Amino acid sequence: QVQLVESGGGLVQPGGSLRLSCAASGSIFRINVMGWYRQAPGKQRELVENINSGGSTNYGDSVKGRFTISRDNAKNTVYLQMNRLKPEDTAVYYCNADVRSSWFGAVNDYWGQGTQVTVSS
Repeated sequence: QVQLVESGGGLVQPGGSLRLSCAASGSIFRINVMGWYRQAPGKQRELVENINSGGSTNYGDSVKGRFTISRDNAKNTVYLQMNRLKPEDTAVYYCNADVRSSWFGAVNDYWGQGTQVTVSS
């Protein structure tokens, strides 16, 4: 069993910044990929940015140059620093992690409950 707990969402003005955190706990041998997706009203869920255990990242074009993901492997925690926020960034942000629970165990996909980010004047 693995749990992901997000924090840091809230209301921010356009151009502002916000930092999201996601901490994983439970039966964790290794987290391969960890990161963030978001879902805005009327839209499908999309990748924001993720990071693997070696530090390589993937990101959506809409956040390039504005969002930065980082990871603390010792804490099983991932952060998303969001700068120059735009109204179109408004969404529920979900933490996601691919977790291996044992040496030879399968990798399972876990999701947090989501945290609301609202960018508005």
